[in-house]
Amino acid sequence: MAASSSNNEENMVEGINVTPLVDITLVLLIIFMVTAKIIVSQALPLDLPKAASGQEVQMVFSVELRANGDMVIDGKKLPNDDAALPLAKEAQAKTPDLRAVIRAEQTVQHGRVLHALDLLKRAGITKIAFGVTPVPAEDGKAAPAAPPVPVTP
Repeated sequence: MAASSSNNEENMVEGINVTPLVDITLVLLIIFMVTAKIIVSQALPLDLPKAASGQEVQMVFSVELRANGDMVIDGKKLPNDDAALPLAKEAQAKTPDLRAVIRAEQTVQHGRVLHALDLLKRAGITKIAFGVTPVPAEDGKAAPAAPPVPVTP
């Protein structure tokens, strides 16, 4: 016989090699991180104005003003700017401590931004911020974030 009982006991696996398991786990982690980023950012990219100071705020009520004339609120395209008022009133009724973020592309006219701001104020939303793209500092790092400037009614 080619194998004897003493050889079988000597060739038994005493431990499990976990290296392939760790490799697969890390690959799956990377895949989940990449797909999560894609799922979260389903909005169209906007050409936001740049500012030296700015910070992330919790977007509860998002108002996007696009250069082509579209207004998008929380991912829904509206037929005109005035259609935002009932949506803002409804959101304010659901959440009294509502925050709104106006994100307008650089080429959007100043009057449209002020009109959107006025609509939010008429709906009773007092916590309003403007979305900007942070400008990197001269040393290549992002500028330190300053607290957002609240808009008073």
